[in-house]
Amino acid sequence: MADDAVPGEDKDWTWVLERACPECGLDPGSIDGETIPELVRGNAASWLDVLGRADVRQRPRPDVWSPLEYACHVRDVFRLFDHRLGLMLSEDDPLFANWDQDETAVAEHYGAQDPAVVAAELAAAAEIIAISFAAVDGEQWNRPGRRSDGAVFTVRSFGRYFVHDPVHHLSDVT
Repeated sequence: MADDAVPGEDKDWTWVLERACPECGLDPGSIDGETIPELVRGNAASWLDVLGRADVRQRPRPDVWSPLEYACHVRDVFRLFDHRLGLMLSEDDPLFANWDQDETAVAEHYGAQDPAVVAAELAAAAEIIAISFAAVDGEQWNRPGRRSDGAVFTVRSFGRYFVHDPVHHLSDVT
């Protein structure tokens, strides 16, 4: 059960909106916003299989998260992005507070969490954000929001950017 910090991630992943990810193969720019709920639900189902593995707590290397740690991160991404989507739909051009994913992993003891609990929480969070994206309609896809580092999204580009994260991390653990 690893709970030590891994080296921080400082890559700006917004480039995935312009081209396919060479690591996981997903081309977020080609995703139709209306398919996001289906993609999220399918991804969440795959995480349930990962969380049942015998090696779920084992890091492949000391500087790489275990499948459990990645699953905790994905659960929290589902929650955070649902919150941010809600802001985009209810406020004019909201500015998102910064989120330090690496700090959260340590503070929340990702490596010590119960895989069965994480599986249930991840599934529930996935369903909530799937429902939220399914409710987006018409001009709502063009509503803006901004990240604290200056990245600007519409609900559509935000959804495409969001979907890449759980897909990419599933690729990391399979």
